[in-house]
Amino acid sequence: QVTLWLKKLYGDVPIPEYEVNERTVDILHEVMECSEERDKDIMLLIEDMKDRATKYEAETEYREDILGESLGLSVGALSQEAITDLTDLVESAMELEVEDTSLTSFYSAINHMSSELYKTKSKNEEMELKLKTLTKKLTSALTLEKQLEEDIKKLNESQEAEKAKAEIRSKNLKFLEDKSKDLKIRISDAEDELVAVGLDQSLTHEALMKSSEELAAQLKEIEPLKRERASYHDLP
Repeated sequence: QVTLWLKKLYGDVPIPEYEVNERTVDILHEVMECSEERDKDIMLLIEDMKDRATKYEAETEYREDILGESLGLSVGALSQEAITDLTDLVESAMELEVEDTSLTSFYSAINHMSSELYKTKSKNEEMELKLKTLTKKLTSALTLEKQLEEDIKKLNESQEAEKAKAEIRSKNLKFLEDKSKDLKIRISDAEDELVAVGLDQSLTHEALMKSSEELAAQLKEIEPLKRERASYHDLP
């Protein structure tokens, strides 16, 4: 069914290639059913329009006969101005969608159209106001977004700079740690060599540091004694 429908649809034009599987066939079958339903609706609408046209033609002939027999009026008997006025009257009636050409119908249709026009204008003004409000909000949001993007860019640049500094500090710290370890090893090796050749243990780095600490502690202990002695210098 789908293949026949596609051949009928494309006629002499080759059917475009497509992947044939259960899903594509189901989709095309659904489209085919919708298309056929639409064609049926269109045919019904065409038949209805033809039926209406036949009725309108019969009604027109009937009214022309009445106008011709009762009033002696015909299209050929009217002046060009009268034909123009009648044409304008008919077009106005069709445009306003009135049931007849009485003044009451025209006035009612015009009032209704004026009311619809007023409603449309009011709605347009309301929409314009909403549009202005949304435009302001959008402009503000875009400005804020741009500012945020600039702030994020600056923050990223700052973080990159800090990261670079941190890497440099980390490298320097690593260098100093390695250098300190190397110096400690060298000092230890030198002390071992000096001890081996008979250096006094009191002259080693650790002994000197310990002596320095003991000296600092003793100086701190005699500080009050110095202040007490200085108080006696002023005596006669």
